[in-house]
Amino acid sequence: MGRSVKKEAILQTAERLFYEHGFRGVGLKQITNEASVATMTIYNHFSSKENLVEEVLKQREERYWTYLDSHVEMNSDSPFILAVEAHGRWLKEQSYKGDMFLRAIEDYAGANNEIENIARGHKSRLLEYFQRLAQKKGKENETDLANQFTLLLEGTTSMTTLIGAEKATEHSIKMARTIVRHTL
Repeated sequence: MGRSVKKEAILQTAERLFYEHGFRGVGLKQITNEASVATMTIYNHFSSKENLVEEVLKQREERYWTYLDSHVEMNSDSPFILAVEAHGRWLKEQSYKGDMFLRAIEDYAGANNEIENIARGHKSRLLEYFQRLAQKKGKENETDLANQFTLLLEGTTSMTTLIGAEKATEHSIKMARTIVRHTL
C-alpha cells in the first residue's frame, strides 16, 4: 500500500514540475525533495529520469482521454462540438501553459524514442478518435474531418498560451460549428 502511494506522489510532483519548468529544467533531486521521498524510492519505482517522464506522459494521456470520454456523448447531435468543449475544459484546468506532449516531442526528438513515441502516439490517437467519430456519424469524408478537428484542437492549445483557454475555446467552438454545418 505505502509504495503505491509514494509512486503516486512522485508521479504527481514530477508532472507538476515538468509542466512548470520543462523536462530539462527539473532534476530528480528536486522531485524527491518536493515529493518528500528518498532518492532510493524513485529508483525503486523508475529505472531512470526518462522512464519517469514516460510514466508521467502515459498517466497524463489517460487523464486527457478520461476528460473527453466523460464529456462526449457519442450518440449526441454533435459529439464533435462536445469534444471541442471537453478539450477546452482540459486546457483550462490542466494545460494552461502549453502542451506537455508537444514539449516532449521537442525536448526528446531523436534522443529518446519511447518518450517521443508516447507523445506522438497521443497526437495520432486524437486523429483516430475523430475518424471514428466521423464514421459513427456516417460522414463520408472522415479523414478530412478528422484532420480539421485535430488541427482545430491543436490550434486551440497553441492559442491558449496567448489569449487564455476560455477565449481560445470560444473561437474553436464557433469554428467547430461551421465545420459541422458544412459537412452535414
